[in-house]
Amino acid sequence: MPSVPTPSILNTDVLIVGAGVAGLWLNARLRRQGFSTVVVESASLGGGQSTKSQGIIHGGAKYALHGALSGASEAIADMPRRWREALAGKGELDLSSVRLLSEAHYLWSPGTIAGNLTSFFASKAVRGRVDQVTGTDLPLALQDPGFKGKVYRLAELVIDVPSLIQRLAELAGESLLAGEKIEPLYSGEELVGLRVDDREIRAQRVVLSAGAGNAQLLKSMNITFPIMQRRPLHMVMVKGPTLKPLYAHCLGGGPKPRVTVTTHPAADGQWVWYLGGDLSEADGVAREPAAQIAAAKKELGNLLPWVDLSQAQWATLRIDRAEPAVSGLVRPDNAYLWAQKSLMVGWPTKLALAPDFADRVLAALARDGVHPTPQPPLIGLPKPPLATPIWDQLLP
Repeated sequence: MPSVPTPSILNTDVLIVGAGVAGLWLNARLRRQGFSTVVVESASLGGGQSTKSQGIIHGGAKYALHGALSGASEAIADMPRRWREALAGKGELDLSSVRLLSEAHYLWSPGTIAGNLTSFFASKAVRGRVDQVTGTDLPLALQDPGFKGKVYRLAELVIDVPSLIQRLAELAGESLLAGEKIEPLYSGEELVGLRVDDREIRAQRVVLSAGAGNAQLLKSMNITFPIMQRRPLHMVMVKGPTLKPLYAHCLGGGPKPRVTVTTHPAADGQWVWYLGGDLSEADGVAREPAAQIAAAKKELGNLLPWVDLSQAQWATLRIDRAEPAVSGLVRPDNAYLWAQKSLMVGWPTKLALAPDFADRVLAALARDGVHPTPQPPLIGLPKPPLATPIWDQLLP
């Protein structure tokens, strides 16, 4: 049966730019409510910040390390429940095919360091959601006679982001569109959609959820607000045959985790440790890659001296976390959405907050009286490819 050519002018209810987790989650929520959608992606699905995420579905615990219940820990506290329901196939989306890497994330205090544990456990953000674990309940990487620290289980799960992106792409059906050149489309002074390569796409609402790409899109529309900030990180990856799964924040003496470790499956069957936390922030950002790897080797040697890293491969990854500008370059507390007339611009600010971002868009559509309209099915749109996991790119 010959393919039906896609018309050069398309109409849809909501046009989304950016096929990371935020854009794809929003798209799935909209389609489930009957909206017609098109999601435009200029590169690969999840290939921006999403594929570089550690996959932790935060419940706010690490924000409570200084003992205060911040706006962040309150806003994010309900996210693990919502993700768990979706992963069980019973939530706002059916994510039952997504790979769960760990049922819990852990908090690990090495040696006799007390850190800020007293105030941490007094915080409302973690009360009733933290249990100390010992013996065979410890993460595999910490089940060594040389381990002398304390470990607490947090009610925060860790997911395999590549399988999440694959599932969200399935839920997108025919709504995905690969497009290199994206320009605003106006009727008079009113934004009515976007011109994507050789197509005009007209929509009731345009949502920019392209992460760092939002800045260029806003510039093309001569819009100077909202302002985006880039919060730099210098992450480290290590792959080796001796690594065992570890999903944990290691406490130092300050309000941030000394190092955050997550473990991911590489294409060759080995495990990759992905290292963030304080290691990846200010001092880490200032280091060259070789110096950052040396710092990570020293840190792991001090914390986990029984782990044999003699055959390990190492790589670093610089990330600019794109977020709405906040004074002092601090992390925003919630998902962020700015809406004016037919345009919405947002950043989820964290993987876990993708449902919150979708909530905000749906609330704005309801407030403006935007409802689903009958549209012909989309057939034959060129689709963007799935992103290759970042560890398989850097440590093949």
